[in-house]
Amino acid sequence: MHLLELVERHTRRWHIALVTAFVLLIACALLSLSAGEIWIFPFHSESALAQQLLIELRVPRVIAAILIGASLAVSGAVLQVLLGNPLAEPGVLGISGGASLALVLVMFFFPAMASQYGLMSAAMLGALSFTGILVWLARKRTMSTARLLLIGVALGILSGAIVTWAFYFSSDLNLRQLLYWLMGSLSGVHWAQLSLAVVVIPAVLWLCTQGHNLDLMMLGETPAKQLGLNTQTLRWQLILMVSILVGASVAMAGVIGFVGLVVPHFLRLWLGTENKFLLPLSALAGASLLLVADTIGRMAISEAELPVGAVTTSLGAPLFIWMLLRRV
Repeated sequence: MHLLELVERHTRRWHIALVTAFVLLIACALLSLSAGEIWIFPFHSESALAQQLLIELRVPRVIAAILIGASLAVSGAVLQVLLGNPLAEPGVLGISGGASLALVLVMFFFPAMASQYGLMSAAMLGALSFTGILVWLARKRTMSTARLLLIGVALGILSGAIVTWAFYFSSDLNLRQLLYWLMGSLSGVHWAQLSLAVVVIPAVLWLCTQGHNLDLMMLGETPAKQLGLNTQTLRWQLILMVSILVGASVAMAGVIGFVGLVVPHFLRLWLGTENKFLLPLSALAGASLLLVADTIGRMAISEAELPVGAVTTSLGAPLFIWMLLRRV
């Protein structure tokens, strides 16, 4: 009876955390809609200028921040289970770099294909390629998780170097302007880009339903198969969904790091490892974190804007070092 009470209490903590995260997300969204050089109260704005700012600039930006934050946080939580490494996340492992590399290569060598959907497809293929390489290496018994993490970091550095060379030798103004965007910025998001929500929302929701299967995978390959889980099929389904989310995030706002690392890791430390609760909670917390980071980026400097990727990196890098020092 005492054990049952402990389980119920622990489940109640998860439910309270989910409700709190949802309320916090609403508060962060309202703050992001309101904050700026011109403060606007969304439900009491009567001027034509305020309505135009809301509809054309701030609402698409808030929706994009929610989609991207949820995508990156859920992707990080899934990768940490898939690769068996608590430090795994799309940015650290170079997956975001693979998406940005594919996107830039298309714009550089195949400008005729650089339409909205062409760039989206390129970013997803780049993310899929880098994720596939990492998962293939992870399945080799001779590859330790520490070495795998280093390989992911090296892939990210390599992709960043290639992107830098492409910009250096390019005389195309659009490519040079893209460099700022690839630092991670929501300033260029518009309603047309939010059509990616058609693939992002189903992918996030599907991953959030895979908590039980991920819990089985945490037991190990053999026990999971003995319990009836088709690990091979599930692994590639997860790779596909993560690649879609990372590719769509890069296509919308460039490379935004550390959201997928910090959010699921600290939720595990705080509440536990039950993925059926952790995944939806990561989505809510990741969306809130990116909204806060974007608001800070817009408000930190007067008459200027910090890229949201720079804000999340500034917040996440010290935490990443701290986790390494703790040998998590």
